[in-house]
Amino acid sequence: MSTADQTVAAIAAGRLVVIPTDTVYGLACRPDSEEAVRALSQLKRRAPQQPIALVAASADALVELVPELAPRRVLVGPYTLVVPNPAGRLPWLAGARPDAIGVRLPELSGSAASVLERVGAVAATSANLHGCPDPRRIEDVPGEILAGVAAVLDVGELPGLPSTVLDLTGPEPRVLREGAVPEAEALARVAAALED
Repeated sequence: MSTADQTVAAIAAGRLVVIPTDTVYGLACRPDSEEAVRALSQLKRRAPQQPIALVAASADALVELVPELAPRRVLVGPYTLVVPNPAGRLPWLAGARPDAIGVRLPELSGSAASVLERVGAVAATSANLHGCPDPRRIEDVPGEILAGVAAVLDVGELPGLPSTVLDLTGPEPRVLREGAVPEAEALARVAAALED
């Protein structure tokens, strides 16, 4: 297993890592490296047309990468928000929808928070093979993924339910995937955030 320092160094070098989030273990890399993101999709056996979320330590870190997010309120916690990406930034994260991008601000503590704060943001998806169960423990991460990464940060067992994904690109928010937060609660939270 790796330390926070080793994990940060691996991300900075453009390598793949396994890190904890507030939901499941994630396979992550630098978001500004198309090569690293392509390698991430390949290791996960995921088609490049499928989007990968931009996971950040803070709203400011998100806005640095996607300035058009500035007026939006991004929910902290187990939510992935698909938001407009009019400038087509980080197109290798967007998959088949270059005009949209998924963003996430997980609620982290300890070494997981330290890593994300130090790198600012990562491209991340669950550390499983495409279509397989989401890993709540390092032991649940497939061996071929562990063999293909430069660092593994283990913080013990995680909740195990993936984030709830909401699409905010249309006239009304809609849930694309119900996860850790039930659909009705997620819609109510995002509606309240957008009204502020």
